[in-house]
Amino acid sequence: MASLHKRIKSPFYWAAFTLPDGRRVFRSTKTADRKTAQKLLAAMTEATERRATADQVQRILSDVHESIHGTPLITVTLVAYAQQFLERKKDEAAAVTLASYKGIIADLIETLGEKANQPISYITKADLANWRDASAAKTSARTVNNKIKVVRTLFQSAWRDGLITDNHAAKIPVLKTSEGNRRPFTIPELITLLPFCKNEWRGLVLVGVYTGQRLKDVASLTWGQIDFESNEIVLFTSKTGRRQRISIAPPLLNYINSLRAPDAPLASTPLFPNAYPHACRPGGTSSLSKAFHDILADAGFVARRAAAHPSKATKGRDARRDTSPLSYHSLRHTATSLLKNAGVSEVVVRDLIGHDSAAVSANYTHVDSHAKRAAIALLPDITKLAPNPLVKNSRADNLLLKK
Repeated sequence: MASLHKRIKSPFYWAAFTLPDGRRVFRSTKTADRKTAQKLLAAMTEATERRATADQVQRILSDVHESIHGTPLITVTLVAYAQQFLERKKDEAAAVTLASYKGIIADLIETLGEKANQPISYITKADLANWRDASAAKTSARTVNNKIKVVRTLFQSAWRDGLITDNHAAKIPVLKTSEGNRRPFTIPELITLLPFCKNEWRGLVLVGVYTGQRLKDVASLTWGQIDFESNEIVLFTSKTGRRQRISIAPPLLNYINSLRAPDAPLASTPLFPNAYPHACRPGGTSSLSKAFHDILADAGFVARRAAAHPSKATKGRDARRDTSPLSYHSLRHTATSLLKNAGVSEVVVRDLIGHDSAAVSANYTHVDSHAKRAAIALLPDITKLAPNPLVKNSRADNLLLKK
């Protein structure tokens, strides 16, 4: 028999009723008003006795909501709400961030299948945990954790809009990551690597070593971002939008001066015209990262990745990427390590590389150009220690040579 109860330390009435399988359960009505609680109890009992489907339960609760508040219960499917959420983000997030949100939410919807077309309030913690585990089978733990952050934001927005009573995504634990996996290149490794970096790759690596910037920002550099009067590179980082003025190290300046600049280069003329299109399209840096992995494999630093076979479902887009301690991002670690090993202060290093820190705020800490120029001058000239490339074109070169 169904009944209402009060519990210690709870202001709400609790409904006690029996499920079709004979189990006795207690559920909070989330209301301290007895009449309202009785209506909710009646709805729960009716749904149980009828062995109602999810849609029928929703209609019953909507009728109860309308009888209490005068308006039907608003329900929105996950698919519909995701569209609303992404529309809002168009005015709030950068294009690259929005593209990332779209991909992650599309993956969630695909994994949930038909349940994504049910009210978002029906999505359970177990559903989201299953999606996390499915993602972990395809990609790195760090990438999965980034996905979880986006899904938490989506469900937190739904909670604020009153569509769900709890953010189950916030209860999904993140995966453990290996913080020590990535490492910087050593000077001998850079000397070995450079001869294998033909054409634009030599420049891409030198900019990475002497500025510590991310691959997307390096590959999308234009001649307009090179200030030859002050010998600085000026850019806004794609990830954080931070404005950077980075002194150009002499070895890097020599390389830039050796390039055949257009007769009348525009501010938007790419410094690396073959890499530039990859950096500008969504997900394009992935192909550059893979190409750099081929260079590392040519140099003997990493194992070459096997090509995906179309007949194998575990390969290609759905395959989990093997992580390597060396990648293009390792050049960012390299620049940081070289500066710190040269005795450059933490404040100057953070300003040059673009690391954000709660302890060092850009609003209160200012590093003058003289200090940064002096710090850059301490970096070793790896171009004098490594010969120019004389090896044949690799698969990585062919990628950049394709228009």
